[in-house]
Amino acid sequence: MFERAVAKDGSPYFNLKSSNGQVIGNSEMYSNDGAMENGIASVKKNAPDASVEEV
Repeated sequence: MFERAVAKDGSPYFNLKSSNGQVIGNSEMYSNDGAMENGIASVKKNAPDASVEEV
């Protein structure tokens, strides 16, 4: 689940949320909405093969 948001400086970014609504990751700040949507698409494509790290 992706929550789209806008920083105080107007930069779009997104949070990745678990099924219970907890934020489990956040993105970098993007220069525009299109770049943010490309970032979300990349996470959707690449996340199934990504390693998991607990910090």
